[in-house]
Amino acid sequence: MSITTRVLTGEALEAALDDVARLRIAVFRAWPYLYDGDLDYERNYLTAYQSPRAVVVAAMDGSRIIGASTGAPMADHADDFAAAFRDRPEPLADIFYCAESVLLPEYRGHGLGHAFFDAREDHARGLGARYCAFCSVMRPADHPARPADYRPLDGFWRKRGYAPLPGVIAHFSWKDTGDSMQTEKPLQFWMRSL
Repeated sequence: MSITTRVLTGEALEAALDDVARLRIAVFRAWPYLYDGDLDYERNYLTAYQSPRAVVVAAMDGSRIIGASTGAPMADHADDFAAAFRDRPEPLADIFYCAESVLLPEYRGHGLGHAFFDAREDHARGLGARYCAFCSVMRPADHPARPADYRPLDGFWRKRGYAPLPGVIAHFSWKDTGDSMQTEKPLQFWMRSL
């Protein structure tokens, strides 16, 4: 397996957004997101990454994008996250949002998660950010769709220096697989100092 990573910004980032959209739909269909996505929604969502300060870290198998990790200054997402950070002392302008990391299952376990975080954190430092944050969906432990062998990523995130922010929870709606309409889900924010 010859996997490489590339940091994409500007035009290269924009050219990769359809691949990122397809990956998000495929990977987030699984637990814990259970996301029943479509390309129109994805294209609209990914417009936030057309910011000149955004980054996509692409994992490549040859010329094929098999994974991607996105990020942009939190201020670019203020409409979505301002309420969750309302009681926090850190200004949104000091926080870089490490949005999603999506990787096809057959490529997992080869260190790409670390490469994704390393590149986004380096990009954030280059922009003068003082913190990196991301959020993870919160699902009940007894959810009927939870696989018996599911291992949360909490340990991986903690080893990288991230910790959950008590009470800093965003709420987003999407349609779960098998559902007919969108429902709101809570997402827990995690953060670390750079």
